[in-house]
Amino acid sequence: MLTRLATRPATLADQPIYWQSCGPFHADSHLKMPQKPRSTRATAPRLGKALKRSFFDRSVHEVAPDLIGATFLVGGAGGIITEVEAYHHTDPAAHSYRGPTPRNQVMFGPPGFSYVYRSYGIHWCVNFVCEEAGSASAVLIRALEPTHGLAAMRRRRGLEDARALCSGPGKLCEALGITIAHSELPLDRAPIALHARTEAPEIITGVRIGITKAVDLPWRYGLKGSKFLSKRF
Repeated sequence: MLTRLATRPATLADQPIYWQSCGPFHADSHLKMPQKPRSTRATAPRLGKALKRSFFDRSVHEVAPDLIGATFLVGGAGGIITEVEAYHHTDPAAHSYRGPTPRNQVMFGPPGFSYVYRSYGIHWCVNFVCEEAGSASAVLIRALEPTHGLAAMRRRRGLEDARALCSGPGKLCEALGITIAHSELPLDRAPIALHARTEAPEIITGVRIGITKAVDLPWRYGLKGSKFLSKRF
């Protein structure tokens, strides 16, 4: 005679052994499970409105300090402008001082274009042309705080330290991939993008660096307290 087997345990005590070994279930058990770690990736700061070429149709001494805190990107890589120098056509240290040449011709054109030149035959340097056509004045971009495209900038520079990526005009051009091919380009079209600062910075001034003429002019502007400068003020 066959004996009929029970199809389910009658009580919790009759439950299979694996249930008892796991312990009773609590409503907050999900809180004790391993949680997915939060991302530690830094968030890029909010970008201000896009700057147009008309922004540069002013005195170079107005544009230069207004660029501190703005964001400069080339192909999506770049950061916050922390240091610049102004060069006026009446300034003996300006490339345009002795008139137009094939190299500096863009400085004599309309404002809002890039002027890229080779420094000491080694490093590229990027400038933003200012003032009306014929004035031949420009702002040299000396340093950035990297905020966008850090992986690409680190690869180009061959180093990890963010503070060293763009701490000089030649360094920032290498980090952003700027070459002579980027000269005479409009500053409000791809691959270049410029965004206004989102808050008013505290600006410091000092004499310019690496020149032998008009060395006493306080036409160097920087973001006070920044760790991303080419040289302390």
